[in-house]
Amino acid sequence: MLNQIIAASLRNRVIVLIAALFVGGYGIFKAARTPIDVLPDLNRPIVTIMTEAHGMVPEDVERLVTWPIEQVMNGATGVFRVRSASGLGLSVVYVEFDWGTDIYRDRQIVTEKLQLAVANLPPGIQPILAPISSIMGQIQMVGFQSETGETDILELRRIIDRDIRPRILSLSGIAQIITIGGQPSELQVVVDADKLRTFDVTLQEVAEATRKANINVAGGFLNIGSKGPLVAVSGLLQEPDELTRAVVRSDPTRPIRIDDVADVVFGPAAIPTGTAGIGGKPGVLMVVMKQPGIDTQELTRRVNEELRQIQRELPSDVVIDNAVFQQALFIERAIDNVLEAVRDGAVLVVIILFLFLLNFRTTFITLSAIPLSVAIASLVFAAFGLTINTMTLGGLAVAIGTLVDDAIVDVENVFRRLHENARRDRKE
Repeated sequence: MLNQIIAASLRNRVIVLIAALFVGGYGIFKAARTPIDVLPDLNRPIVTIMTEAHGMVPEDVERLVTWPIEQVMNGATGVFRVRSASGLGLSVVYVEFDWGTDIYRDRQIVTEKLQLAVANLPPGIQPILAPISSIMGQIQMVGFQSETGETDILELRRIIDRDIRPRILSLSGIAQIITIGGQPSELQVVVDADKLRTFDVTLQEVAEATRKANINVAGGFLNIGSKGPLVAVSGLLQEPDELTRAVVRSDPTRPIRIDDVADVVFGPAAIPTGTAGIGGKPGVLMVVMKQPGIDTQELTRRVNEELRQIQRELPSDVVIDNAVFQQALFIERAIDNVLEAVRDGAVLVVIILFLFLLNFRTTFITLSAIPLSVAIASLVFAAFGLTINTMTLGGLAVAIGTLVDDAIVDVENVFRRLHENARRDRKE
């Protein structure tokens, strides 16, 4: 069989050459468009259900929240295993599906099952599905810091949560962004108990006035001939001072306002649970997570480009350090290893074949085997839906060494046999 293939290739050298050029070119074309990741996806499809239960201890979270959700998820179509973790005010349920199932169909199954569990949960508890993320989804950590301290850590966190985080999330391929450091800020009404007694105002009245001061209401329609424009009263707050003027209790002489009994200030929204530092100084870290199947290098490039535009809009004392951690650097190193293997293999081919055999054709044939083999490997990746990652690139680097060794031995053997046959023909 092998002899027939060799004989057919020798009889149709032009066709073989054209086919080799086509396969090599198409393989390089597919390789340039194959997603690049740091590691292959080795996990089953997993759908994560997160449920906040404020004020509940872990035992109550397990009994009242986690257990009802686990009950409805067990036995769902395609479910392989259900795991969970219950903590202070938080329940996390991991639903693992069988290999080969579509993650989007799996999420639809979980969503339908969750409707059955909601009826058994405590009032006000609403489970949500975590975004789809890759096994190595943490592609980048971006640091934000004030060089002079002019922008405090609370204001820096507010800028990130309000302006920067939505812009990065709008990029295609981003699954989630986790912010570490600082504290989420909120507009707080700090009530003075002495002033409440002085004005004879209850805390419930202040809370009700705060709620009513930040709503939009509709005023119906105006009948103007054949037209009926909608009347709307905008009551959403634009500035903190607007809340201070909200009326707590009406009085014909002097109404009691919120600023009479309380101070309105921006403050931390929760008890701090963590901190972040950059270069030994306080800062805020933004962890960028990507979706599965997205090219890590391309996504990192787009994130860095967006960060360069954001840097021009930030206060002058705030700097962005986008090199705290980048997965793309590991991938670039793996690609460099493959390129070094190709280079070393080409050098060995030139030294051994050309200098020892003094034949340009044998050297060229062996050199062409290296890129052609890599191109065919990329076609195999595309056919089986594989990604280019550090494991496959490492395998290619090792395989190139074996490829060069076999090519040198085979080509040298063929070259020697051709010379022996030529000398035998002359003697006969």
